[in-house]
Order: sequence, then structure tokens, then C-alpha cells
Amino acid sequence: MKSSVAIIGRPNVGKSTFFNYIIGKRVAIVEDTPGVTRDRIYAEATWRGKTFHLIDTGGIEPKSQDTILTQMKEQADIAIGIADVILFMTDVKQGITAADQDIANMLRKSGKPIILVCNKADKFGTNETEDIYEFYNLALGEPYPISAANAKGMGDVLDAIVEALPEENEDEETGEPIKVAFIGKPNVGKSSLVNYILGENRMIVSDIAGTTRDAIDSEFSNEQGKYIFIDTAGIRKKSKITENIEKYSITRTLLAIERADICVLMIDALEGVTEQDTKIAGEAHEAGKGVIIVVNKWDAYEKENGTLEKYTKEVYEKLAYLSYAPILFLSAKTGQRVHKLFELINQVASQNAMRVSTATLNQVLNEAIAIVQPPTDKGKRLKIFYMTQASTKPPTFVVFVNDKKLFHFSYERYLINQIRKEFGLTGTPVRMMVREKNEKEG
Repeated sequence: MKSSVAIIGRPNVGKSTFFNYIIGKRVAIVEDTPGVTRDRIYAEATWRGKTFHLIDTGGIEPKSQDTILTQMKEQADIAIGIADVILFMTDVKQGITAADQDIANMLRKSGKPIILVCNKADKFGTNETEDIYEFYNLALGEPYPISAANAKGMGDVLDAIVEALPEENEDEETGEPIKVAFIGKPNVGKSSLVNYILGENRMIVSDIAGTTRDAIDSEFSNEQGKYIFIDTAGIRKKSKITENIEKYSITRTLLAIERADICVLMIDALEGVTEQDTKIAGEAHEAGKGVIIVVNKWDAYEKENGTLEKYTKEVYEKLAYLSYAPILFLSAKTGQRVHKLFELINQVASQNAMRVSTATLNQVLNEAIAIVQPPTDKGKRLKIFYMTQASTKPPTFVVFVNDKKLFHFSYERYLINQIRKEFGLTGTPVRMMVREKNEKEG
């Protein structure tokens, strides 16, 4: 199992800038606003042949009574607990603050290797050098001056991290985990569901809409398989997006959809399918991802309202293009039916990656043609020579015909329905491409 390195420090000392530089891409949101990173964010980093998990955390204000800041500290505490090495980041320009002293005292109690980093040492490597000597007073060993924004001194810190990492144990586990993105509008219960599954407060959960701003990865395994859960910020209506951070969050959600295998679209049972739900669902559909529709807060709904069958019909009426997606009614709060989610995830992932042999596919095609003849236009009939599968995720089929103009959308839909009837393909969109082929071609 890979070792973990947690980045700890006060708000706005440059933790996310450092994190982004190390992993080579903008994963963490970077803004000049304290407290932008709220949850733990994981990514893999490699240095000198060693790969480790790098964990970005929200800033710690140890004595703050603010609800969000208190929860951010709890998340940082969890990161400290699971980390093998702790990177304590400070701001050389501000010097040692009372919060730095409190954090240092807290870190010493962990018993973990601590690397003290003094960020914003922009004059590092010049004749003028910021005074880092006061940081020896933290009693955490030698401080490393860096400028994360200017990529100065980073190699020395990475060397120190690698030296402090424990020896790796060979992991006998094989197979790639299924990446599952939890998507939906804000405050629908995405983080609550992930937290319930993980059995820990992995994401901050509050009644404040928009609490989760980043897309957060969590590794999880059970007897049913290995998974990476991606919790995302809810996508708001554009008219309600007022801050740059919110815009970044939307971008992050869309990127999370792109890198996921399966998207779990969460709907609030009490609100039903909203216009915003349809837009979010459309993003997953267009991206070709496997989709599971989860109706959350079902425990609160079913006490006073109609049947499951009636609700299912209403969902499919409003999300007609997701008619292939299975629906699961659950409660993230009580855990009702949550266990059934894994079976659906495995099924949809398998269907999304399904490959059908050309011989079997053309047998289905010939049977479909025999039932419903291809259309004609002005006396010319569509002729379908054969079909083959071009790719998976989603299953994509290529149909070779005599004239593409004759291949009407209605007949394409008919063939896709016949393919679904034969092979299932639950939870996954199906793509079909049309190519012209001369009858004389081999």
C-alpha cells in the first residue's frame, strides 16, 4: 500500500499551491481567500522512483469557533491520523504566529515524522534571504525555505519526504478500482452518502448548501470490489453562481464526471426531479458514463406520499434520455438500501465495458432486419451490410450501409433497442456510428 503525506498548516499559507505544483496539475482550487480548501484532497505524486499519496487539507485555526473552520480542523486531524509523514507549512513573511505554535504542539503529539516548510521565501537563492531562523523555535527540526509559487526549493522538500517515507509493502491486490462520481445539485446528500459508506467523516457535511467545493477522492474496498468514490460540489444554476470559487467547483465537477466510470446522480425525494437535475444528468449522459439514479431521503418521503412505482414513472418521464439507468431509493441518513448500491455499481460498470463479438452482433442485426425492414426513400432502400463494435465505455457500434442519408434516426433507435433487448446494457448509454460502404468492397 502506498504511503501518505499530509500537508498541514494555517489557512492561506500556500498548501494548495504546493500541492498543485507537486502533482503537476491543478487539482486543488487556489484562491487568495482563506479557507478555500475545506476537505481532504488526495493525489498521487512520484519523486525519485517513489510514489506516494499527497493529501491537501483545509487550513487549521485551532481555537476558532466557526462551524466550517472547526470541521476543517477535524478533517485535518483525520489526515494527520492516516498520514505516514506530515508536511507542516508556514508563511515566512508572517513569521511564527500563535496558531503555528498551537499546530506545532498538536503535530508533535502525533509521533509522525514532521517536515517543517517555510513558504513564500521568494528571495530564496538570492543574496537577500528571508529570516527563517526563528522557525527553529517550533522545535520541529530544520526548516526548509521554499517558494511554491515560483517553484524554488521544492526538490529539497521532496528529498526530505522520500527519506522519511516508510519502506513499502508489496500490495498483493490486483485489478483497477471502479471510479464512481457522486453528482447532483447542492445539499442533496452526496457527502452524507459517501460518509455513510466509508464509516467516517471523510467529507465535511453541513446544512449549508455548497459546503463541498472540490471533487474529493476516497478509496474504498469491501467483499464486492474496490472503488474510488468522487464526491463533488453540487452544480448550481448559472444565475446563482456569484463567486469564482463556485465557477471552479462546477469545472471540477465536470472533470470528475469525465474521469469517472460510473456517475451516481442523486435526487432529493422531497423535491423530485428539477430542471437542474436534468442538466446535470445530461452532462453524464453526453460523457458516455454509466449512470445510476439514486433518490435520497426516501425514508422521509414514503411515510406520507405515493408508491415507489409511481415515483419511478415520474423520474423516467422527466429524465427520458436516462431510461436505461436503474433507480435506487435509499436514505443516506439511516442507511436504508445503501448496501444495494454496490451491486448496481458493479453491474453498470460491467455493462458499460461490455464487448460483443462481431459474429454475435450481426446475428442480432439480421434478426432485427427480418422483423422490421430498413426504410426506403424515393424508391431507394437502405441496405445494412454489417455491424461491429468500435469501442467500450460506452459501448459504441459502427453500422456499414449503402447510403447514410437513408439511415433515419428512428431506425437507429430501433436497432439500439434491439441490442439492449439482447444484451441488457443496463445503466449505460449506447452510441451508434454510420459508415458508407460500397457493395463491391470486400
